[in-house]
Amino acid sequence: MPPPAPCSAPAPAAAPRGRPPSITRARIAEAGVAIGLPHITFTGVAAALGVSHMALYKHVPSLAALKQLVAEEIFTRWQLPEVDEQGRQGLRDYLLAFSSAARAFVRAHPGLTPYVLRRQAATPAMLDKIEAHHRHIARIYDLRPAQARWLLSTVAFHCIAVSDTVYSLACTPALPDEEPEDLASAAARAAQQSEMEAELEQGMQALIVGALALLEEKRD
Repeated sequence: MPPPAPCSAPAPAAAPRGRPPSITRARIAEAGVAIGLPHITFTGVAAALGVSHMALYKHVPSLAALKQLVAEEIFTRWQLPEVDEQGRQGLRDYLLAFSSAARAFVRAHPGLTPYVLRRQAATPAMLDKIEAHHRHIARIYDLRPAQARWLLSTVAFHCIAVSDTVYSLACTPALPDEEPEDLASAAARAAQQSEMEAELEQGMQALIVGALALLEEKRD
């Protein structure tokens, strides 16, 4: 099991002295990825870049646009599971691998889920990557584009949405009037998350089997 993603915001890196650093979309995205979507602020990204937040505003008009830029960078970096070009890996096995990769992706990148599940929040580059994946799977497994889109979207939507719920437990902050979590409570929380992960994996297996059966019914 991979280690949980950090829940606290990392301290911004100190900017080197000398000439004022240049501000590019690539550097902005890199700084935002290092900070993490849940912790992004204009002042935090500006500090990481070694510029003023007003200088950053000249390149990104709002906090929403800044987060969208970072979300796009995270998503476009995601390495989707490789597909056997000869089709020797069955579609069921590929979908299971895709589901596992999606769970790990959500766990590693808290805060990304809305940008992946909501088309209005996704950028054109993100949508292009999704559609290219659909076309690729359709070609390898001899599916119609609409079939591949439905199958992959169904698996991705349920996997990402439920994974976001499961892994958000690890980063749930304590209320101001709550006592710090003791070892027993931390162990109970970890056990609960492990149980939910197992249920998620079993649920995704059932969903994939059912989706493939439904696909075969529609083919007949």
